[in-house]
Amino acid sequence: MHKINEILNLEFFIARRLASSPDESQRNVMVRIATATVAIGVAVMIVALAVITGFKREITDKIIGFASHVQVVNLDGNSSFERPPIERSASFEERVKVLPATASIAPFAVKGGIVRTSEAMQGVMLKGVGEGYDERIFAANLVRGTLPRVGGEERHKDLLISESLAAMLRLDTASKVEMLFVQEDGRPRRDRFKVCGVYSTGMGDMDNMMVITELRNVQRLNGWDERQITGYEINTNDFSRLAEYAERIDLIAAEVSVREGRNLMAEDIEHRYPTIFDWLRAHNVNAVVIIVIMITVALMNMISAMLIILLERTRMIGLLKAMGMRNGAIQRVFLYRSLYIVARGAVWGNVIGLAICALQRWGHIVKLDPSGYMLSEVPICVEWWWLVVLNVGTVAAIVLLMALPTMIISFIKPDTSIRYQ
Repeated sequence: MHKINEILNLEFFIARRLASSPDESQRNVMVRIATATVAIGVAVMIVALAVITGFKREITDKIIGFASHVQVVNLDGNSSFERPPIERSASFEERVKVLPATASIAPFAVKGGIVRTSEAMQGVMLKGVGEGYDERIFAANLVRGTLPRVGGEERHKDLLISESLAAMLRLDTASKVEMLFVQEDGRPRRDRFKVCGVYSTGMGDMDNMMVITELRNVQRLNGWDERQITGYEINTNDFSRLAEYAERIDLIAAEVSVREGRNLMAEDIEHRYPTIFDWLRAHNVNAVVIIVIMITVALMNMISAMLIILLERTRMIGLLKAMGMRNGAIQRVFLYRSLYIVARGAVWGNVIGLAICALQRWGHIVKLDPSGYMLSEVPICVEWWWLVVLNVGTVAAIVLLMALPTMIISFIKPDTSIRYQ
């Protein structure tokens, strides 16, 4: 049945005979060049998209793990780290907890300060966390030591610092460290902590800036009581709908503010770190540019190859016309021929591209500077949906645009082309 269908489809049958002709590849070097161009283009697109997807996924995972998805703070505060305190609200906490998309909610407090040792000093943001805070990112990136102890009757002076900060200040677990703070009246204040653990997320500036301790330590430094906090950190279990979730939190905050005389504002992570997310979105433009360039280069080579094939087959075209085949049917013959070239190039491109991706994914060949890229190596992430779309779209786009050079067939006259050698 398959053979009968091929014979009945005359255009496909002729195109297949052309492709399987033993002297075809020897006669037309452009066919091999076009095939190689398509293969290289597809391979480059696969590797580029895998790297772009990997960067977006890895960095997004890091940033949404490192920082809370939504923060609720005092609306009267400025854009700096330190804001006027708010009072804890039981009604607000309960209303947020019952939302289906809520993963966690926890109070926090911050205080800007300076870590000073005999070797050096560094400005940091001391962040106090309490029971219920999301410790997964720090637990997953803990290099040595333990996480700070929180809650309980006794207030602990534990301090969690980053590996880069520890190296800069020559600190390690169990090290005693002095921190300097400036009070609201301008007077300096000092306090001492004990390093309980060292973490490393690879997020450069953020690692150097953030040090973690128990909530009550920061409240004491700020002169606050146990109900006063900088705000709430809230995480959602559905980050894809973050904007919608943040709007619901902001609405709850506004209602509580009116009812209880507070002044709360919800801000999602994309608004707190716009530069990072704008950089991630810029990768979409890079992907489009790469795809357009690769397809254009492959298309130009395919057009050149197709014109040469048509010129070499001018006598055959004249014979087909003399036998009654219409221009459209002859065009389909060469469109099928171009489909064979593009499909073969795409197959080789997939083999090469996926092999390079696998080599980087499991061989870790190309390294990066974590201070500049937040990652220690080039990430690779191949998603099957875009791989299928890329292949189908590339083949379809090139083959459809091949209709333009095949229009030359309508200008070939049987009486003169039959004599063409």
